[in-house]
Amino acid sequence: MPQSQTCSDVLIIGCGLAGLTLALSLPSTLRITVLSKSSASECASAWAQGGVAAVLDPADSLEAHVQDTLIAGAGLCDEGAVRRILEQGPQAIAWLQALGVPFSTDADARLHLTREGGHSARRIVHAADRTGQAVHQTLLQACQDLKHITLLQHCTAMELLQDAQQRCVGASVRNADGQQQPMLASHTVLATGGMGQIYPSTTNPATATGDGIAMAWRAGCVVRDLEFMQFHPTALQVGGRSVGLVSEALRGEGALLCLPDQQGRPGERFMLRHDPRAELAPRDIVARAIDREMRAHQLPHVLLDITHRSRDWLEQHFPGVMALCAAHGIDIATQAIPVAPCAHYACGGVQAHVDGRTAVAGLWAIGEVARTGLHGANRLASNSLLECVVMGRSAALRMAEQPLHKPAAIHGRPRKPGKNLSAESQQEMRQSLQQLMLHNVGIVRSNHSLIAAAKQLVLWRAQWRGADPALRNQLALCRLMVDAALQRHASVGAHCNLDWPALEAAAA
Repeated sequence: MPQSQTCSDVLIIGCGLAGLTLALSLPSTLRITVLSKSSASECASAWAQGGVAAVLDPADSLEAHVQDTLIAGAGLCDEGAVRRILEQGPQAIAWLQALGVPFSTDADARLHLTREGGHSARRIVHAADRTGQAVHQTLLQACQDLKHITLLQHCTAMELLQDAQQRCVGASVRNADGQQQPMLASHTVLATGGMGQIYPSTTNPATATGDGIAMAWRAGCVVRDLEFMQFHPTALQVGGRSVGLVSEALRGEGALLCLPDQQGRPGERFMLRHDPRAELAPRDIVARAIDREMRAHQLPHVLLDITHRSRDWLEQHFPGVMALCAAHGIDIATQAIPVAPCAHYACGGVQAHVDGRTAVAGLWAIGEVARTGLHGANRLASNSLLECVVMGRSAALRMAEQPLHKPAAIHGRPRKPGKNLSAESQQEMRQSLQQLMLHNVGIVRSNHSLIAAAKQLVLWRAQWRGADPALRNQLALCRLMVDAALQRHASVGAHCNLDWPALEAAAA
């Protein structure tokens, strides 16, 4: 490892909504470095379509939002964390508006509120169906305009660094040239997002490999609820693969899920067989229902039909989905959309307070990488972007209260890039890992499939010693997820084990 090193007051690993919110909310007297694994625009936040959940309608209430969240989370949420995050919804929206985020408005220039599955009221603030892109671009530009914030792109954190007292003092980082160097900081923040890329089909960008969770676990953090991997019910299917996300807001606006008839057109509507809320049921229920229908009828996909809406209305409310589908020859004003579930959101992660503090001094976790207890066993739609903003702002307040800690001698364990395995071999390993997770730890699991996955992961751990640290991170993460699934002796929320009954959360 090169001897040169950089030092910041705050090192933020990740360039999504949580990380950028924190950077913008910290005092300008601090030296802040933000790392982006790829280009700064490539992150799950920027890909989010739906919106930000907040109680803004006088007919709505915080209590209703809380209850919707607890129900979706199958009773496994931390109610205290739920209330602390949701009650800050209006302030979070006001902060984003003040930065210039172009949210959609109605004819009276008021914020337009839409509804998504699991919500009992319209409370989703959005920018058409490209909310994440609008929010992320606004915050990214604001960060780039500030001199005390340094944005480093194409930099990957490989390992957290700790001193003799086990305080986190930064990270070992691989830059765009492939060189590793220590980056020291008084505060190190994991804002690394999710782990969808451990599955072959996902709505997540290529950077969402779960490195933050694996690094935090090795540093001594508690990780929880990894078994609750949420699968988005409706990813666009073209040629047998997922090519993009079809917003859940379509179902909130009346789109129907149907089986294709013999001509491939919308046939029987099936969701009422699975839940009285039909298309507006929480995501885990809808995803399992689609999966069950696809298996029963041997289908590569089902159909999502919103052709009862006018073209003008669709162009106004869902330009992103229209453009995505049009790029693949589908006109959603006249044709149903072929959809199937795929890996989407990690409800669990690094155990953290709402303000981002973890069990390791000097280390913070915010956004999807963190487990605050907001999501429980299944995330309620559009609560995640809200969590990013609230955690980023809360972490900034807490961090600003603490004195800066000058990093001492480093006692980290540098992880050198693997030299024994070719790039082609490692790509084959990644694909094998993804297939194992899909078939053994997917939407539906069993004791047999989980035990088989655990045994295979042990074998691979011995065989992959020469692999790149990023691949070893994914291997460790998968083992943690399998272990968590084996320890959950009930089917609840996003975790469905055929050998354990579906239980009410209080008994799980």
